[in-house]
Amino acid sequence: MTARIQYLDQVIAQPDFWNNPTPAYETLQEIEYSIFYKHQQYHRWCSILEDIKAALELLDLSADEQLWQEVQTNLTQLQQELETAEIRQLLSDPHDQKAAFLTITAEVDNADSQYWAYMLLQMYCRWGKSHNYQLDVVEISEGNEAGIKYATLEITTRYAYGYLKSETGTHQLQHISPFDVTNSLRTSLASVEVIPILGESVEWEIPEKDLEITWPRHWGNVNRLETWVNMVHIPTGISVFCDQQRSLMRNKEKALAILKSKLFAIALAQSVEQIDQIQSRQIKPRSNKLIREYILHPYTKVKDLRTNVETPAATEVLDGKIDFFIKAYLQQLNLSTSVGKEVLDNFK
Repeated sequence: MTARIQYLDQVIAQPDFWNNPTPAYETLQEIEYSIFYKHQQYHRWCSILEDIKAALELLDLSADEQLWQEVQTNLTQLQQELETAEIRQLLSDPHDQKAAFLTITAEVDNADSQYWAYMLLQMYCRWGKSHNYQLDVVEISEGNEAGIKYATLEITTRYAYGYLKSETGTHQLQHISPFDVTNSLRTSLASVEVIPILGESVEWEIPEKDLEITWPRHWGNVNRLETWVNMVHIPTGISVFCDQQRSLMRNKEKALAILKSKLFAIALAQSVEQIDQIQSRQIKPRSNKLIREYILHPYTKVKDLRTNVETPAATEVLDGKIDFFIKAYLQQLNLSTSVGKEVLDNFK
């Protein structure tokens, strides 16, 4: 951290630092996070430890159930925060610090898959709430009978992409269908795609000729105005539908932000720098690979197929406790990256 702060200090000292205000502002934000947030975090951990030590000394003298409960609560809080900090140390990619859009899509047009997509939406909302992340549903399509056809969450907290990039892929559920009177065992699929939200420093402009935008032409009941916007990028066929904002203009802005981020993720995958360099025929969905199995019957188990990490506590996982899956994926990713670098260095 010290080396990074020293580097940022050198950046600020450059005479042309303020020539481009947007990246300059982002640099100052990073410094604020590195110095003030992490400094406060460290001192809060020290304070929690001191409280625990003082409480244990008092408990040695006299048993106190309420004081013991406070010790347990403080230990749990400290453990969670240290776990989060440990995971954050694995986030070294430049885009890891960005906020994220997370899109969940039912893979089959039936009630089981759509309900499974809804269960995943709830899982990520609970995960975000447990971390005090700000989440907003920016697009959603309700299922025919139950659940959702698709939904997109906007997670605006720092490092959201770094944490959640591990979730991109197909998630498989094995369960007894609540929609089948025969109580038969069903397998349901839903895909998850996580992309970084572009910062203002990334100046990507989509030519108007490449956009097809539709919105309600008939306003209908004045007491319930329709504000939805559907936006299609013509060259690639990628579309975004937004209807969760209160105004048509806000939905249009959100749809454009999602579309830009989707195109940016594709450009990164294809190693190109401009939107017009994207090869539409080479667009491959990253979310079609099966990455995790959730088994609710005849036994309970959740297994990540990339890291082989598994747990019988399926209910807890669906309640948002997925950090150990995220950590295992990032550790594996960092290990493979380090090995790759070592091979290249030896080759040189």
